[in-house]
Amino acid sequence: MAPAQVRLVTLFTINVTQLPVMRLRPLLLILLAVCASSGLSAAPLKIAYSDWPGYTVLEVAKQKGWFKDAGLDIELAWFDYLPSIDAYTAGKVDAVCIVGTDALVTGATGGKSKLITLLDYSDGSDMIVGKPGINSIKDLKGQKIGIEVTLVEHLLLLEALKRNGLTQADVTLVNTATNETPQTLGSGQVAAVGAWYPISGQALKQVPGAKKLFTSADAKGLIYDVLAVNPTSLAAHHDEWAKFVQIYHKCVDYVLDPKTRDDAAKIMAAKVGANPAEYASNLPGTHFLTLAEAKAAMKKGPGLDSIYGSLTLGNQFNLDNKVYAESQNPDSYVAPGIVNSLKP
Repeated sequence: MAPAQVRLVTLFTINVTQLPVMRLRPLLLILLAVCASSGLSAAPLKIAYSDWPGYTVLEVAKQKGWFKDAGLDIELAWFDYLPSIDAYTAGKVDAVCIVGTDALVTGATGGKSKLITLLDYSDGSDMIVGKPGINSIKDLKGQKIGIEVTLVEHLLLLEALKRNGLTQADVTLVNTATNETPQTLGSGQVAAVGAWYPISGQALKQVPGAKKLFTSADAKGLIYDVLAVNPTSLAAHHDEWAKFVQIYHKCVDYVLDPKTRDDAAKIMAAKVGANPAEYASNLPGTHFLTLAEAKAAMKKGPGLDSIYGSLTLGNQFNLDNKVYAESQNPDSYVAPGIVNSLKP
């Protein structure tokens, strides 16, 4: 509380004790209004995040005190991925770190959002991993695949099948929670699984002879991660969100700088309980987007180098798999104003 605000509250305290009861209520209402306008009752901005490297990088800002230095009151709320989306949809947080295609799903079902920056695109960390003896995507014909249906690995699988002359009808999908895919692959019940890092790394490590069959490096831009913000929160706290976006990309710069990369990996690995050296070796599987790259990818375009083109593909995937019935328009989600206003 600023000194002037302390004096104001003290003044009211002294005066109201000397006034008739009938006059207390108006003065208390004035006091509450003053407190609200001065930020005394303001709640922190709450952001849900999970174990994907492009989200966990926020731990750098948290540990370094960058939010506080910028005058921001930020609460980072840690979840598994799907519960983070549920928390956002339920209005328990102001924003969520989420795959762009999944942001369309929340929007179609009531959790509208504005995508105010792009965090990264997957560049190898999302994988289709085959059990021993399965050496290619073509080997999956007629086989069972453990995957979390309608999430990003499902989208990745369809791209892999298409590029190898197969369709979803050529395989049997076994709906499997992503964090359970390593055990499922090890059980021998399926020929392959789909997972993102660090879980994809666990599958490769826990199942001797398992191998990568197809990764997001083979389809750059298919899987963008974004910061999805509640439109009401964005309107009420535009300047704070602009500062948050600037700090996010400061975290990216910290990860990409060879001088600080190891420190960033150590901070991020600690959050997910991973070995720092191993974590650092897997960071290239996530293409962290600098502010300049986010600006470029938020320009309209039909291909995967644009979030608009990527969301258009994701929207069709959601429609084809009956995730929602009404087509979603990327233009109503993407909000490049903050990114375009910031300087690298």
